[in-house]
Amino acid sequence: MPWGPSCPVGSPMVLLATALLLSMLLDPALLLTLEPRGPPTPGPEPALHARFDPRAMRLAWDCREDATASRCALTPRGGDPVVKKPRKQECWCNFEDTSLHRGVLLEVQVNTSQRSFREKVLYTNPGAEGTAAHNFSCVIYDVDFMNCTWARGPAAPADVQYFLYIRDSRRKQERECPRYTPHLGTHLGCHLRNLSGLTFRNYFLLNGSSRATTRIQFLDSILSTKEIERYGPPANVSISCNATSCLIRWDTPRTRRALSHREFQYQLDVQRKRAPPGGRSPLIEVSGDLGNRYHFPSSEPRAKHVVQIRAADARALQWGSWSEPMEFGSEDAGSSLLLLYLLVVLGTLLTALGLGFLFKRFLRVQTLFPPVPQIKDKLSDSHQITWAEFTPGAGKGDPEEVLSVEEVPRPSDGL
Repeated sequence: MPWGPSCPVGSPMVLLATALLLSMLLDPALLLTLEPRGPPTPGPEPALHARFDPRAMRLAWDCREDATASRCALTPRGGDPVVKKPRKQECWCNFEDTSLHRGVLLEVQVNTSQRSFREKVLYTNPGAEGTAAHNFSCVIYDVDFMNCTWARGPAAPADVQYFLYIRDSRRKQERECPRYTPHLGTHLGCHLRNLSGLTFRNYFLLNGSSRATTRIQFLDSILSTKEIERYGPPANVSISCNATSCLIRWDTPRTRRALSHREFQYQLDVQRKRAPPGGRSPLIEVSGDLGNRYHFPSSEPRAKHVVQIRAADARALQWGSWSEPMEFGSEDAGSSLLLLYLLVVLGTLLTALGLGFLFKRFLRVQTLFPPVPQIKDKLSDSHQITWAEFTPGAGKGDPEEVLSVEEVPRPSDGL
């Protein structure tokens, strides 16, 4: 059976059909569809773009419309994490003031109906190690004044300059130190005369700058006004004495906020005036619960004493300054006791001398007026009388005659 008319191999129609077939087989799209399909390549992970503002202590991230819950945490170096749970529509967390110069780790987690997203932010202290100031401390005194001091960093450049900023806990006011204390051109202290802007807890930031390429690290600290306040000396110190003791009274020192008596602790320094070296008495601890009074045992006559008092917080025991010295007693008390002792010794000595004089005089009288000798007994060469010789012995001596008288009745006349 015939197949129909055939075309020669070299004809134009055969060549066109062959070229068309080869172009279809070499098409990349066609080749891709013919290859076996593998697992789909995952797309890029959606990012929250978490960021941290150290001045505002805020961690923020990009909001997601499908978010159902979120959670964030701040972990100081070597400390425990602080966890916050913002509201559903909030894309940030505000943390309380925390020291940041050692570095902190921040983390945010956002949950959606399909999956959970998590990001971490490591905040470090920029700058060269050892350039930050150190040994930072502040002291409040006389209620309205504060001094802060610090030392230069061991690796800080020669032209380093430090600047102190103070912020209250409500973050409503931040101010720079108004009066620096320089040393060789570098700020190493600060003095404040107005503390009206300070709250109970305050954030202190001490950063630095230099013309050199070295970047200066910062130092920050959280300080409580209650912990750094040094109380002034107690006022109106009074002393009243009786025959056996002295009552010492004083008023509560002035402080930044009102405190109860039990929140105070006092020390009394009572010393004898002109005491010998090494003869100082120990300090006397007095609790504020005793009503700002102390009975000092001292009987009359009492020597001159000097007393001073200072106060501190009963829990912190950061002692304030001493009060002005007050004296009680008499300068003549010690000399009067010595005089009394000398009088006793002198009286004893005079009594002994008087007795000795009388005894010596008695011996002299005996020499001038010897005793009158007694009549010597011719029968005895000695002046002693032997009374035993005059005692009659048994059966010796004159016999006694006994005369008895008896009444005889007269004879009657008739007889």
